[in-house]
Amino acid sequence: MATAAAAAVEAVEAGDGQVLERNGAQRRKAGQGWKCMPFIIGTVAFESVGSIGVAANLTVYLVKRFNMGQLTAANISNIFYGTFNFAPLLGAFISDAYLGRFRTLAYGSFFTFLGMLGLTLSASVPALKPPGCNQTTQFGEHCNSPSRLQLSVLYLSLGFITIGGGAIKPCSLPFGVDQFDMTDEKSRKGLSSYYNWYYGTTTASLVFSLTILVYIQNNISWPIGFGIPTFFLFMGIIVLFMGTRLYVHVPPEGSIFTGIAQVLVVSFKKRKLKLPYPRDINQQDFLLYNPPTRGNRIFRLPLTSQFRFLNKGAIVRDGDINDDGSARNSWELSSIQQIEEVKCLIRIVPIWISGIICFIAVAQQFSYVILQALTMDCHFGPHFEIPPTCVLSISFLALTLFIPIYDRLLVPMARRFTGVESGITLLQRQGVGLVFSLISMVVAGLVERKRRNSALSNGGISPMSVFWLAPQLVLMGIAEAFNAVGQIEFYNKQFPEHMLTLAGSLFFVSLAGANYLTAAMANITKKVTSRHGNTSWLTEDINLSKLDYYFYFIAFMGVLNLLYFLICSHCYQYKTMSLHAEESIEIQTKVEVDADINIDRDALNK
Repeated sequence: MATAAAAAVEAVEAGDGQVLERNGAQRRKAGQGWKCMPFIIGTVAFESVGSIGVAANLTVYLVKRFNMGQLTAANISNIFYGTFNFAPLLGAFISDAYLGRFRTLAYGSFFTFLGMLGLTLSASVPALKPPGCNQTTQFGEHCNSPSRLQLSVLYLSLGFITIGGGAIKPCSLPFGVDQFDMTDEKSRKGLSSYYNWYYGTTTASLVFSLTILVYIQNNISWPIGFGIPTFFLFMGIIVLFMGTRLYVHVPPEGSIFTGIAQVLVVSFKKRKLKLPYPRDINQQDFLLYNPPTRGNRIFRLPLTSQFRFLNKGAIVRDGDINDDGSARNSWELSSIQQIEEVKCLIRIVPIWISGIICFIAVAQQFSYVILQALTMDCHFGPHFEIPPTCVLSISFLALTLFIPIYDRLLVPMARRFTGVESGITLLQRQGVGLVFSLISMVVAGLVERKRRNSALSNGGISPMSVFWLAPQLVLMGIAEAFNAVGQIEFYNKQFPEHMLTLAGSLFFVSLAGANYLTAAMANITKKVTSRHGNTSWLTEDINLSKLDYYFYFIAFMGVLNLLYFLICSHCYQYKTMSLHAEESIEIQTKVEVDADINIDRDALNK
């Protein structure tokens, strides 16, 4: 399979795809934009069904079919979730440094398919799973434990899914961005819609996994429940390769982390040197090291005065430059382009931290909301009872339905008043999401107080309908539509062009960080609130807890995070780009100044 995958990828890149050469000799052709999107978004949707189809119900599968204890199963699931969300960071590095986005995306699809195929076999073949046990839901440790072979197949399958997800998630979005021509105004507007539809399609896959797939796995058949996403992944591979004649292939440009380290080291070495014309950034730009940009980048980053201590890395000393104008030692001299790319990363970090805090509120719906649902009436009509896990689909369904409304109705309306292509700026969009997330936690606290009182009055099971949880879940879905989609678009527009794969991974690292912080917060809250003999806010029995207080505490954190975000966004300096002077690209000299992209008129006239 791996050999076949490599052969398929080589065949594609040798075909009709538009390839950018490393030395920039071949000029970039205009991307096909929306013509490529069905293939790319389709691949992402199929991969999401496969990965979420496993992640959403993994704990239940390990308990019911692998006879594991609940604590062991939960620990394995947590390790899988965390690794699955951190893996895109490594995938981004491999893509940018060695393979390129298309190759990484293609290999990732094959690895995910192999992982899902292994899980399907582990649920179907008797030799690959332990004998069934009627007591697994409560006393998994008294049942026959899985053998080494069975665990090996299980862990290998989960490992393949993690590798595949780590390759697909950071590459799929920027690979789609590569297909749009950023010098065209219509293409830039299409790119803004692409971010919305990308996230909306992914969320629709989540809804499908959390409803239909979870129901099939729990009530019909685990082999069928795993077999369906395996088939979807196979179709996703076919769909990905169907669009190969249209794709623009951007080759890798080397490790971005090495370039970042070089800028920091060189700036530190030259920290005692004085910058020429410290008050005139334009004169300084002419005197610092600023060679022609090589590779496939169209946009050059002009020198800025922010974080000017880094500018010292571009001061040219005797012996720093070769006869051909190149730097003699990259650890002794950095270019303005390299320095400005590092500045982009430094500016983004404070905004990224606020996103992690926001996702702490989102993470509650995957833990405490399910515990709430277990103590409520889950009937949908007189004869049908939904699984408690399915209540989470309300949030994703709200997100899926809201995104087209936002994209087709709210954005055009806002554009008339603001003049911004995306309706509101990227940071404003994230800020609105932060407001909705803290409101959702306040509503969650109010509903929890009513649920707990009702449960204590009725023997531990509340007669309240599980759909009382819908308001907080709908608000959280809208919060994600603003903040999560806004984060994705923000990272992909504010990162340097050759770091877009890293930008795609940063979002998933935020999710992983939020999950780990949620676990740490729960442990700390449990210890602190149980001092002096008091009842802890968080106990093993949710009806004896004070979960509403915990929700209010998260809302208070949201208020502090919002204030922090407002300060960071006020100080944030958007990336400014000028056309690459070495590229013979003809475009209209219209200057469009907004929060997302600024084209420098002076650079156009050079």
